[in-house]
Amino acid sequence: MNESKNPQLTPELYAYVLDHNPPLDPVQRALVDTTHDKLADVAGLQTAEEQGPLLAFLVRLTGARRIVEVGTFTGYSTLSMAQALPEGGSLLACDVSREWTDVGREAWAAAGVADRIDLRIAPALDTLRALPAEPWIDFVFLDADKENYVNYWEELVPRLTPGGLMVVDNTLYHGQVADPDAGGAAAAIRRFNDHVRADDRVDDVLLTVADGLTLARRR
Repeated sequence: MNESKNPQLTPELYAYVLDHNPPLDPVQRALVDTTHDKLADVAGLQTAEEQGPLLAFLVRLTGARRIVEVGTFTGYSTLSMAQALPEGGSLLACDVSREWTDVGREAWAAAGVADRIDLRIAPALDTLRALPAEPWIDFVFLDADKENYVNYWEELVPRLTPGGLMVVDNTLYHGQVADPDAGGAAAAIRRFNDHVRADDRVDDVLLTVADGLTLARRR
């Protein structure tokens, strides 16, 4: 019998989690708040608050120097990862919205990390396909249009260095992945999760962090 040990994430428990994670610095906090103030209708696209410290932790843990992000929105995840990069590290950020990423660019400059970030405004698949084909990427954060997750995966995995880490967001998709009748993005995520499980190029785990987080390490 499968039994979850996950407690119900009440508002009080979520606040406790945030209180016991590394606090956001003033620039990160201002970016999160600005996103909710200026883009309230789409603010749900922003990476969960607790994922910023987690991404920074993973960048430092892996010693990543070359990061690719697919899906930037207003750049909170970008900022968190760029701040964790070592001297000389770089982050390639892919998005299609100049309006949304302009919010992030102001924060990156305020945090003094804008010179580490190469923002490409174009369809991400075009950007990825134009990158060097050999393994050179140390770390990937994927949080973009769900229907293309498998396509992004297939462009990114061959470019990951051995031991390189890919972090993929929304892999539980509001819990809808467990519903075989759910279509649209939920169905796309189900296909993606099955694709990852069958891929012998990586070791992977699916975690109940935020809306589901998959970690995949290139063998």
